[in-house]
Amino acid sequence: MVPPVPPAAPSSPPPRRSARDSAARRTPPLLRALGILFRLLCTPLILLDELVRPLYRPLIARLAALRIMRTFEHWIAARSVTTILVLLVVAYVTIEPLKLVALVWIADGWPKAGSVLFLLAYLISFVIIERIYSAGRSKLMTVPWMAWVIVTLTTLRDRVVAALRLDRLKTALRRRVREVRRSLARLWR
Repeated sequence: MVPPVPPAAPSSPPPRRSARDSAARRTPPLLRALGILFRLLCTPLILLDELVRPLYRPLIARLAALRIMRTFEHWIAARSVTTILVLLVVAYVTIEPLKLVALVWIADGWPKAGSVLFLLAYLISFVIIERIYSAGRSKLMTVPWMAWVIVTLTTLRDRVVAALRLDRLKTALRRRVREVRRSLARLWR
């Protein structure tokens, strides 16, 4: 006698694909490769920015509080998205080459002049570009490719900060900066 065959177990439903997986399959390989390259190029810049930000944040906050800067931001916020994009491009095209010139000066034996130019270009870059961006961010998010860049950079920054535990490092750096300021203040008394 043949033993009875047990009933077949109900098959489990196929695993569901996440929206990210299905979007990745729809994205052409070239665009996926460019996205990966974009992330790879931006990661060191984000890391540098996150490490240096505690040093320049108080200065940026003071400059942003100035009436002329608030007026500048209101003026930018009233512009069209195209104007805001042009302002960002013009700021990048004029300021970023100064950093390269500064590095060339440092390499050519003018370390003081190169360092001063580099710091000034960096400061101007942060002040101008950050103010344009913060004032026009809501309008920039209406442009699909710009929204992708903003969301990708924000997500990447959050991942870099979490993966490297930069929040702890920044807290320690802020504490150290406060200690140095107190020490300098005691010297000037």
